[in-house]
Amino acid sequence: MTNVISIFDTTLRDGTQGEGISLSAEDKLKIALKLDALGVHYIEGGNPGSNGKDIEFFQRAKSIGLNAKLTAFGSTRRKNSIAEHDSSLVRIVESGVPAATLVGKSWDFHVHTALQTTLEENIAMIYDSIAFLKHNGIEAMFDAEHFFDGYKNNPEYALSVLKRAQEAGADWLVLCDTNGGTLPGEIHEIVSRIRSELSTPIGIHTHNDCELAVANALAAIQAGARQVQGTINGYGERCGNANLCSIIPNLQLKMGYSCVSTQQLQALTGTARYVSEIANVHMPVGQPYVGNAAFAHKGGIHVSAIMKDSKTYEHIVPELVGNKQRILVSELAGQSNIISKAQELGLDVNANTEKTKDIMNRIKDLEHQGYQFEGADASLELLLREAYGQTTELFKVESFKMLVDKSNGHMLSEAIVKLTVDDQTVYTAAEGNGPVNAMDNALRKALVQFYPEINNIHLSDYKVRVIDEKDATAAKVRVLIESSNFENTWSTVGVSSNVIEASWEALVDSIRYALLGMSKIESVGYESHERLGLVNH
Repeated sequence: MTNVISIFDTTLRDGTQGEGISLSAEDKLKIALKLDALGVHYIEGGNPGSNGKDIEFFQRAKSIGLNAKLTAFGSTRRKNSIAEHDSSLVRIVESGVPAATLVGKSWDFHVHTALQTTLEENIAMIYDSIAFLKHNGIEAMFDAEHFFDGYKNNPEYALSVLKRAQEAGADWLVLCDTNGGTLPGEIHEIVSRIRSELSTPIGIHTHNDCELAVANALAAIQAGARQVQGTINGYGERCGNANLCSIIPNLQLKMGYSCVSTQQLQALTGTARYVSEIANVHMPVGQPYVGNAAFAHKGGIHVSAIMKDSKTYEHIVPELVGNKQRILVSELAGQSNIISKAQELGLDVNANTEKTKDIMNRIKDLEHQGYQFEGADASLELLLREAYGQTTELFKVESFKMLVDKSNGHMLSEAIVKLTVDDQTVYTAAEGNGPVNAMDNALRKALVQFYPEINNIHLSDYKVRVIDEKDATAAKVRVLIESSNFENTWSTVGVSSNVIEASWEALVDSIRYALLGMSKIESVGYESHERLGLVNH
């Protein structure tokens, strides 16, 4: 039994069925290139001919030179028709793809209720469609929709569907838990039975309605499946698809299977965050393996142990998947947190232990005022570097004004900013669709002539929280701003009883952090290489 698992990514097709996700053809091309670099074996691009975006995508994808097999999606021929005359099947052939996935019914209930045809005609539809693709030289994967529900309801019929697909020449038989309601034990048992009955390689396609998609996919692999289908970050309809960002490292690092190369696995976190940015969907900080908090430590006892040996509280070396260890600093943190964070930044904490104590007291005082640094790593880094004299004043804010005017039913915000950069005074103004957007535009407009790289930075999230609810409209607010440059993400914080001032503080910190080059973090730096045993001493 081979140890290689084929990774089938359907982010561009099944993933786009998730609520709030809409990708242009250009977006899909960018993601396809990123997936290809990750080393997935199949990239399912959509249904060629079903809509303008997919038509454009498949046409343009021919010229980008993918190593992965670009895969089209379609369904079996219509009932009581001929495969050669089916427009969907013909479009798949005309698209020139090397591989295609056809979805067909394997649950008798669906055949009668959804297709409203006979069990015999459904099997004929499956055979004819797969045979048509094979006749045209296309690798054919049969997605047996609702297979596990169908097998539990009528195992003889569900198995007969797979056997007929195998007879038609299917290269893969993919068992789908379409409703996401099957349990891992059931998956393992059923896949084991199917493997004993059929010779065609088995794939698994699971959904997350019971939050078991990853577990079900792993159970199927253990039972003999050799292809796993899923999406980056688990995007998909309803509760989502199986998350490849968890499946791939679990298979490779925990179960001993081969999915991608070691170097490609180190690109996993960057790929997940890149896709999140393109899809404009915020990644959960606690997402396993690739989340910003996946290897974050806050408790002082934990941090003290981590400093001695990271295995005490980390199940893998974070850099194996392109992530990094983070030490969170807050008023609850001990001195170990401060020392560890400072050492991570290359600061000489041993040279001045009193300064370390002063910084810890300063942080506790700021958090008492309402600041929160565990969610604002960039502001914390600026604070530490300033304390150790490792920052440069790239620009100085002399003043800023905010004007808000409503006329003719439209609200207009205008920010006026005065800065000093390299002994030059810059005075500029910019409008925006809100105060924060206006401030951001004005700040960028003033700085772009000195720092063109600022064009690569964008604000990706903005949160405001009232700190003292009892003070009502006079309460202090905490503003958290998340920024990104498509490679990295960082967060900054501002606090004030004036929401404009708090926003300005967080925004200025975000730009300072980026321009100082602190957001440029290599996936695997020297210390990480050392931990991985890749440094020659």
